[in-house]
Amino acid sequence: MNYPILKMQNSHKNLKTGLERTKKSLFLKIKEVLGLHKGISDEVLEKIGEILIKADVGPEVTSQITSQLERKAKQENIRSEEDVIDTLKKQMIAVFDTISYREESKVKSPWIIMMVGVNGTGKTTTIAKLAQRYKKEHKKVLLAGCDTFRAAAIEQLAIWADRVGVDMVKAVPGGDPAAVAFDATTATLARKADVLIVDTAGRLHTKSSLMEELKKIKKVMGKVLPGSPQEILLVLDATVGQNALSQVKLFDEAVGLSGIVLAKLDGTAKGGIVIAIADKFKIPIKYVGIGEKMEDLEEFKPQDFVEAIFSD
Repeated sequence: MNYPILKMQNSHKNLKTGLERTKKSLFLKIKEVLGLHKGISDEVLEKIGEILIKADVGPEVTSQITSQLERKAKQENIRSEEDVIDTLKKQMIAVFDTISYREESKVKSPWIIMMVGVNGTGKTTTIAKLAQRYKKEHKKVLLAGCDTFRAAAIEQLAIWADRVGVDMVKAVPGGDPAAVAFDATTATLARKADVLIVDTAGRLHTKSSLMEELKKIKKVMGKVLPGSPQEILLVLDATVGQNALSQVKLFDEAVGLSGIVLAKLDGTAKGGIVIAIADKFKIPIKYVGIGEKMEDLEEFKPQDFVEAIFSD
């Protein structure tokens, strides 16, 4: 069964608005530096590097970008602000070229998504936004409340399920999360649902016992439906900046991430973290959250992302 991702008509406008803080901290400051200097000097390269670092692009990528900019300046004699900005944009987009994406359209129904992440990242809201997207594509969606540690988490997800208009499988607080995952996967098959989105407890990624439980949830679903979950998405709070890197590393080691969702990207001036994550881990950025509204979850497209940051 084909699962095209819903395209919002005002998508590009939403993205530009959501990335306004990052644009001010990155593009406008680079533009200011280029306006004060002629050509690409060591001083200009150093200042551009500082701006990229402050926007959380990361030291490795920043070094690559400034080195390439220096080479191009010498080989192609680029001097104008337009040429420099164009070069920067191409280099940032190129970071994503080596990342492979799994296509939903090539996976047999149902499509099962396991959501992971630490407390406070916006995971539950992201689940609701995803559920709505799939429902608007006329998919039958089921949610699973596997965060049995907190009664409030189950209640919150149930409220969202009701608002979106989708069914939910849940258990009593304190129950076995893996048992809920088992029941939800079984129910997905029985009800012929197209998509199952599984919520898990907000893990402290330094707690090995809790990470082991995530492995158990994943294993149980795979026994009911071999090959599932086909998608394991880590929801990150974009406002935590470089601290997100350690979360990606540990969650990926525990359960093997297929993608990342950067929530709250509109609330930070350091949206460059998207580029740092992509460069370091080669894990697809699937979605970015750019607002509180239900439609403020954008499919991530590298070119659109970079263009929004460098837009006049």
